[in-house]
Amino acid sequence: MDHKPYLTHIRSFEAAARHLSFTAAADELNYTQAAISNHVRSLEEYLGKPLFIRHARSLELTGPGQAYLPGLRRALQQIEDATEAIVTRTHDQTVVISCPISLAENWLAAQVAAFLTDHPGYTITLNGTIWADSVGEVADLTIEIKRQDAVLPGDALLASEELTVVSAPGYRLAGEALSRPEQLIDADLIHILTRQDCWGAVADGLGLDNLDLQDGVRSNSSNVALELAANGLGCVAVLRSLAQPYLDRNVLIEPFPCAVDSPWRYYLTRPVRALKPSARRFRDWLLERSTAEP
Repeated sequence: MDHKPYLTHIRSFEAAARHLSFTAAADELNYTQAAISNHVRSLEEYLGKPLFIRHARSLELTGPGQAYLPGLRRALQQIEDATEAIVTRTHDQTVVISCPISLAENWLAAQVAAFLTDHPGYTITLNGTIWADSVGEVADLTIEIKRQDAVLPGDALLASEELTVVSAPGYRLAGEALSRPEQLIDADLIHILTRQDCWGAVADGLGLDNLDLQDGVRSNSSNVALELAANGLGCVAVLRSLAQPYLDRNVLIEPFPCAVDSPWRYYLTRPVRALKPSARRFRDWLLERSTAEP
């Protein structure tokens, strides 16, 4: 072989493999879709093997593509590490994150702690938001909860979500423990006043056509709703990622099996400007960690 593959072609392949989309890779790398496609095709010609199976509206990695990808990612990470080691000698290692306050308190705080254990030189600022609150241009990274039909190109899914129902361990209905979905008809329902109609989705998922969705204690905060449930005021339908810390501490329980697919998921939104190295490092670390979690 007379020459080695161009680094731009390798980066284009890695981004296309991560998104399984030439278009999304082009958005990330600021190329045209045609340029990404040409880069990948040139790399395939160099290797003498196809890296993707090209479907009408999607991509699928071939066996050689799957085998090639891990080594390339390690090499690209080493290049990024070496570059950042030089850059960060004279640049700050701060990251400002905007995130819904319930996720910040119940999930992201633990992720930040884990990141700082491995990256002690970083300074993280975590701005909790409620509903449509915004920190404008302050945040390097923004996490939003979105319906799947509202996701924009470049938004990165943190993890799949499901809805569950939780209550205090001692919650009773006429002296009987809550243990069956049909008992929800007579239960005290705690409502979260956000754009997410959790009880409506759970009622549909459990086949409860006559569930009363009007009465009950209400709050504009998922965390407050969880605290109300922990204090025995009823049960709440909520995203599992928000309930999990309460379940881990046995403050709340799942009185019956419930795993309703959530129409809403958390996304790292597409950055409004080029990320500085510290923000890119945290973003990549968080995405890798969240997708690796069961």
